[in-house]
Amino acid sequence: MTRTIAILAGATLLAGCAAGPGPREQIPHGYVEGAQEAAEPQLRLVLHDGRGGPAHVLDLLTERSTEIAPAARPGARAITGDGRYAFLTTADGGLRVIDGGGWTVDHGDHAHYYRAVTRDLGTIAGRPPYTVTGDTALTAVRSGDGTVTLYDRARMDRGELAGTGRLTADAVVPHGQRLLVAHSGAVQVRPRTGEPGAAVGACADPEGTALTRRGVVFGCADGALLVTEKDGTFDSVKIRYPRGTAAGERARAFRHRPGSSTLAARAGQQGLWVLDVTARTWRLVRTGPVVAVNATGDDTPVLSLTGDGVLRAHDPATGRQTAGTKLLDGPAAGAVSIEVDTARAYVNDPAGRAVHEIDYNDGLRRARTLRPGLAPAYMTETGR
Repeated sequence: MTRTIAILAGATLLAGCAAGPGPREQIPHGYVEGAQEAAEPQLRLVLHDGRGGPAHVLDLLTERSTEIAPAARPGARAITGDGRYAFLTTADGGLRVIDGGGWTVDHGDHAHYYRAVTRDLGTIAGRPPYTVTGDTALTAVRSGDGTVTLYDRARMDRGELAGTGRLTADAVVPHGQRLLVAHSGAVQVRPRTGEPGAAVGACADPEGTALTRRGVVFGCADGALLVTEKDGTFDSVKIRYPRGTAAGERARAFRHRPGSSTLAARAGQQGLWVLDVTARTWRLVRTGPVVAVNATGDDTPVLSLTGDGVLRAHDPATGRQTAGTKLLDGPAAGAVSIEVDTARAYVNDPAGRAVHEIDYNDGLRRARTLRPGLAPAYMTETGR
């Protein structure tokens, strides 16, 4: 069942890249003062060993690693990223923000790539666990107590953490000149200032979100709520779990390549979920417990890493395993993760003090073993 709500666009759209008449684009060109435009994606890995040392930003083009001083903060306990910034949960409960210095602005039919100096923006006070979502205008940081603080993205790009508003919610995703806010069993469409708005769909016990080309996905107790927007009108549809799915098997965090519409999530002790947002279907791949998952694209493999250190590729349409390789010498546990972009996957190997670069379109061939100069317990990719 679908619910619809119409919202008038309240912001003037920014002009497109080309001069002269023609349709205008909602996505800004992406230039920031001091940045340099590049001919290819400026991909970096932000790494931390979990102890009190510096974070490292590893340039995947040059293989050079830049240390970012810890600013007297203790080690990391978790990490996430939004394409440009890395957000590290510190041992004393703060959220440290690092500018990875590379980003991509996607205009659909073309993209712009930028590079700038890596830097530490400081630490946000709050309570773990944190979730971070955002777009080119706003970054929303949700603290573990439900408090969401909104940050001006343009000021972040200039090196300043400037809060613009605060609200309480179970989840928030900036999208389409509005905020999509999960609160009190429903997803509301709100203005960017955060005041309550009208509900566009029901979502009990929300956990996990994803931004795809098809819309915004919210993980709910009974499945996924897909929220779409066209010309200021927001719709929603529920993609329900298969009958018999237990509460302990639901998806609680989605992973996917930015821009794609195929999502992966852990499925408790059963294995992993593949959510096809375009077809609006779930597929349970029964591998047994997995440590990490990610989806590389709409027609390319879904990846899983099991506790024995084996990386596997699965056909997203059938769930069939298409390749496997023993990747880690020691057991895969804790914060070992899989990061993906349009050509490669990266798996951090703390025991081996390495990061493994994998060609997922070539039978999981190990393309490079990167040596960043630390045991990379935590990793996220920027520049995508």
